[in-house]
Amino acid sequence: MTDKKTVWFPAKKNGWGWGKPTAWQGWFVQMLYLFTVGFISFSVDPKIELLKWILLVSISTLILLVVYYVKGDAPSWKWKPIEKEKRRLFK
Repeated sequence: MTDKKTVWFPAKKNGWGWGKPTAWQGWFVQMLYLFTVGFISFSVDPKIELLKWILLVSISTLILLVVYYVKGDAPSWKWKPIEKEKRRLFK
């Protein structure tokens, strides 16, 4: 049996971090995160209980980042040079 790691979140081609999910599990995790943050925002009013809301959203985001780190490529800084034709557009 091979010990091949399935990557849900590939590293970005330019910059630091992870790109769009490449597996259905990655999309499921992102949708679950969005649902969780929406549910937290619906059930805990940030105008009344701001500290509780920040804590719950921070915990959810930390869990998402752990999943990114475990099931994604190792993040590293990548810098792609700009082609000369495109560089003229920025002058």
